[in-house]
Amino acid sequence: MGSVLELTDRGLHCPAGDFYIDPWKPVARAVVTHAHADHARRGHEKYLTATDGEHVLRSRMGQSAVIDTLDYGERLTMNGVDVSLHPAGHILGSAQIRIEHRGEVWCVSGDYKTDPDRTCANFEPVRCHTFITESTFGLPIYQWPSQVSVFEQVDDWWRANRDAGKVSVLFAYALGKSQRLLAGVDPSIAPIYCHGAVEMCNRDYRATGIELPETEYAGRGERGKDWQGALVIAPPSAQGTPWLRKFGNVATGFASGWMLVRGQRRRRAVDRGFVLSDHVDWPSLFHSIEATGAERVFATHGSRRAVVRRLREQGYEAEMLDTWWEGESDDGETGETGDGKSGGGE
Repeated sequence: MGSVLELTDRGLHCPAGDFYIDPWKPVARAVVTHAHADHARRGHEKYLTATDGEHVLRSRMGQSAVIDTLDYGERLTMNGVDVSLHPAGHILGSAQIRIEHRGEVWCVSGDYKTDPDRTCANFEPVRCHTFITESTFGLPIYQWPSQVSVFEQVDDWWRANRDAGKVSVLFAYALGKSQRLLAGVDPSIAPIYCHGAVEMCNRDYRATGIELPETEYAGRGERGKDWQGALVIAPPSAQGTPWLRKFGNVATGFASGWMLVRGQRRRRAVDRGFVLSDHVDWPSLFHSIEATGAERVFATHGSRRAVVRRLREQGYEAEMLDTWWEGESDDGETGETGDGKSGGGE
């Protein structure tokens, strides 16, 4: 790859600094872009993450994990290599990793989005010579609608279901997407309940100072409870499980960038699909790359081939990079719990 980072069987390694970025096998020192499970895995001796991400990372890595933190923009020198973390705008605590060694600067994006978000620090371009970018939604079809309009659609759907005597069950990834939805919907419509996986993440967001509306835990029992009109936010893994039966007459929705593709709502077997992604879309991907000033770009996890082809047409030195990172899969909660290897191409 180059003099600053190399690809190994454990992940991206900085030989001079002797640390790894989002490694997929146990290492002594892991610099973590964010707490989704395809990027943050258990078993490392030490973790380094953004200060905002400490609570969510500790909940997932365990209370005994050794976690060091850096504020955004703060520099740490490891064996002569300068490392700093910069907002990625993906979820709470998500960071781009800037690495500088002997005048050469690399940046690893992790997952990122450029839309403003009340639940995490907003994306900031990092000037560098080499940029490693995600390409989860790296096809021209993926151009996100206004998130304000999406939240309005969710509210209108929820109100209509309430008036029809139904419970609105909205499936979204437990870490990041669910909290973004909570911060964007109108909590005055009716009570909001959350699956345990979502409620755990809500706790970590609130502990970090993120304001969310009041929610209640939608526990396993309480079959006699009157849920009518409520909004229930649950991870995709809850779909089709006995846990849903207690809510009675439900309308189901799914929030994901994949909902932009015709047929995904039917494939998911939900009543409504809402196009809301925590990843960069096609136009913003290239605007973000341009803002880095990078001469060389590696594209990983996603539609890498299309992204590399377009970058080469624009005059960049561009290559595909194989990693185990998965971004937002269209077939489950890989952003939360997936462990499979991915070379991109979801």
